[in-house]
Amino acid sequence: MPIDKRAHSESSVKRQNNRLEVLSSKVVFDGKVFSVTSDKVQEPNGVVARRDVVHHSGSVVILAVDETGGEPRVLLERQYRYAARDYLWELPAGSLDAGEKPLAAGKRELMEETGYRARQWKRALRFYPSPGFLDEIMTIYLARGLTAGKAQPEADERIAYQLVPLAKTIAMILAGNIRDGKTIAGVLWLAESLRRNQL
Repeated sequence: MPIDKRAHSESSVKRQNNRLEVLSSKVVFDGKVFSVTSDKVQEPNGVVARRDVVHHSGSVVILAVDETGGEPRVLLERQYRYAARDYLWELPAGSLDAGEKPLAAGKRELMEETGYRARQWKRALRFYPSPGFLDEIMTIYLARGLTAGKAQPEADERIAYQLVPLAKTIAMILAGNIRDGKTIAGVLWLAESLRRNQL
């Protein structure tokens, strides 16, 4: 029996135009930083499935760059991350407080964690770090015109930081010495933007 390709295509379009329907939702964890729901949903593609989702208020990442020398230098932090069981090199970052805008959070986090302030701010990237189970959105800001000051870290933060030449930072990424996704994304965005003269 021949297949009616037109009818098959029309039915596929119809299924794809369906909206998400949450059939049931239960909060299984409600913590200080995030909560978790276990949801039964019918997705726009017609799939009915159980989805466990981590809900997070969002984060801001600061790509702070010093341009006073011959080569741009990137402000990197090194701190112990329990989930990774290791010390990681990262860009400064932090969660948004309730109702806080990403730019305001970026200025706050940069000053608290490193003591630096910046005169110029520009949104670089906005992305989902792990959309398979996490609804968090990360926003990266490029911060320029840095002025050093005194850091004010939180009680449970032990953060070392330094300005690292961009070429060395990229080499650290390629060698696997920087393994943090938001840092990799931000630094490679910076390198490509400079290559294209788009800053």
